[in-house]
Amino acid sequence: MYKLSLVFFVVCIWHTTSNEHFFKNFWSPYDEKFGYFSESERLETLKGVKEMFYFGYDNYMKHAYPKDELDPIHCTGRGPDYENPSNININDVLGEYSLTLVDTMDMLAIMGNTTEFKKAAQLIADNLTFQNTTVQVFEATIRVLGGLLSAHLLIVDPEKPFGDLNPVDYSGELLSLAHDLASRLIPAFDNTATGIPYPRINLENGVPADCTNETCTAGAGTLVLEFGVLSRLLGDPTYESVARKAVRQIWALRSNVTGLIGNVINIQSGEWVGKMSGLGAGLDSFFEYMLKSFILFGDKEDIRFFKESYETIKYHMRRGRLKCNKGEGNTPLYVNVHMSSGEVANYWIDALQAAWSGVQVLHGDIEEAICSHAIYYSIWRKYSSLPERFNWHLKAPDVPFYPLRPELIESTYYLYQATKNPFYLHVGRDIYNSINTHAKAECGYGTIHDVNTKELEDRMESFFLSETCKYLYLLFDKDNHLNKHAAGYIFNTEGHIFPVSREFRKKVWEEELSAWEVDKGDDSYMNEDFKTEGGDIPFSKAVVVDARTNASTFNCDNIPSIRRYALPLHSKYMEQIDRAIGINLDF
Repeated sequence: MYKLSLVFFVVCIWHTTSNEHFFKNFWSPYDEKFGYFSESERLETLKGVKEMFYFGYDNYMKHAYPKDELDPIHCTGRGPDYENPSNININDVLGEYSLTLVDTMDMLAIMGNTTEFKKAAQLIADNLTFQNTTVQVFEATIRVLGGLLSAHLLIVDPEKPFGDLNPVDYSGELLSLAHDLASRLIPAFDNTATGIPYPRINLENGVPADCTNETCTAGAGTLVLEFGVLSRLLGDPTYESVARKAVRQIWALRSNVTGLIGNVINIQSGEWVGKMSGLGAGLDSFFEYMLKSFILFGDKEDIRFFKESYETIKYHMRRGRLKCNKGEGNTPLYVNVHMSSGEVANYWIDALQAAWSGVQVLHGDIEEAICSHAIYYSIWRKYSSLPERFNWHLKAPDVPFYPLRPELIESTYYLYQATKNPFYLHVGRDIYNSINTHAKAECGYGTIHDVNTKELEDRMESFFLSETCKYLYLLFDKDNHLNKHAAGYIFNTEGHIFPVSREFRKKVWEEELSAWEVDKGDDSYMNEDFKTEGGDIPFSKAVVVDARTNASTFNCDNIPSIRRYALPLHSKYMEQIDRAIGINLDF
C-alpha cells in the first residue's frame, strides 16, 4: 500500500511539474472538492437521474396526459389558457398537442426504453391532432416539430443504434404529423415585408388579426434546423427556404457600425425595436443555429455568419482579462450592450446565456467556454439553482425564479465531453442534488418561484424532461451510444437529436450536393472554416471530420492533457469568480 501511494504521489507531482498553474493549485480546497469523481459515484448519480426522470414522466402520463404539461403540486394536467388569451407565458408554449410526451420521445430512446418509446410514438401517431390554438412559432418548432422529426428519424434508422423502436405497422405517421404542423406554421411567413415571420400562429386559422408585428431575434432566426431537416426529408425546399430567408434578413439588418444585432425587430419595417445585443433571452439560439446548421447541412454561408458573429461578439461584449486561465484582471464576462455602440446596456446576465459555453465548445474555444461556464456554476452554488436574471453589479437576482432550465447542464455536458475532467461530474451531481432537494413536489418537479426562498410554482415545463434530465443522464451514462458516437449527432435547441448524415447535405430538389463537397474529398475548407481558438480542437471539427469519413469517434486528442488532470479553471480564478458573485466560500 505504501509503495502504491508513493507511486501515485510521484505521478501526481510529474503531472503538476508539467504545468506551473497545476503545481500551485494541487493542494487547494477546490482541488480537494472537485479533483476526483469515483465510478461508484457516477453510477449512483446515474441511477438517481433515471429515477428523477421517471418520477416526472410517469406522473405526467398518470395525471396529465393528453394535456401539454403536468402541474406537479396538484397532480393535474395543464393546457392553453383559453379564458385569458393574453397569457402568453402559457399560450406561447401549450397547444393541446400533448407537448410533454412529444418533447420526451427521443429521451426514452436514449435511455434504452424501447417499449415505452413505441408506446409513446403510437399514442402520438393515433391521437395527435392540431387544433384551434394560438402558439409561438418558435416554441412549436423546436419542441413539437423537433420532437416529431427526431423520433421519426430514430425509428427509421436502419442501424437501430438505440434498439428496435419501430411501432407496429409504422408508415411514417410522425413525419406526416411534422409535415402537417410545418404547413400550419408556414403562414407566419406570409405578408411580412421582410420575410421575418410573425411570432404567433393559430394552428387552424393562420396569423391572428391582433398579432404583433414585433418578434425577438432568436424566435425568428432559430427555425433552420427543423425546417431544413423536414425539407430534405420531403424533397421540398419551401420550409428551409423561408427559414433561411428570415436569417438572411436579420443578418442584413445588423448594425453597420458594430456588426451587432438587436433583440427585438419589427417584421414589417425592419426597424430594431429592442436594441440590446447579448447572448441570452431573445438572441441566444440565433447564434447557436448558425453553427449547428453548418454542421448538419454544410452550407458555408452558415459558418461565415457564425464566424463573423463570434468575432463581433468577443470584440464588443467581452469584458475582463485577455485570457481565461492566464494573466491579471477581472474574470472574462460577456455583457449586454447597445447594438449600435457596444456600450454596456445593463448589469444583468440571464439563465439562457448559460448555453453559450456549449456553443463555444462546439466552436472549439474551450478555454473561453471554461470561464463562461464557471460564472454560472458559481451562481448555482450560491442559490442551489439559477435565477432567471442575475445582476452582476449588485450580486443579486433581478428576476428570481428558476423553471428548471437546462442550459447550464447542457454546457456542463459539452465541456465534460470535450475535457473528460471530473470537475464537470461534480457540477452535474450538484445540479441533480439541488433539483431533487428543492424542486421535487407531490408528483413531479416544480418551477422554483424564488431562488432565495425555494418556494415552488405548480408547473413542470416540458423541457425539464426533454433537456434537463437528458443532459444530466448523458453526462453520467458514459457508455451511451450517443456519447460513443458523438460525431454522428447534433442537438437542436430543445435537446432533440438529429443524425449528422450525408443525406442532409443533399438538396434533392437541386439534384446535387450542397456547397460542402463531401464526395470529392475536398479538405480545403478545413484550414479556414475551422480555425480554432487557443489551439484546441473544436468539437464541431470532430463532428465534421468523422461525418465526412463515416467514422464515429469523438476526437479530443488535441485538448491539452492538463484539462483532464487539473481543475479546468485555476483555483485563484475560481475564487475570484466566487467572490465576484458574492458566494460564501464553504471551505
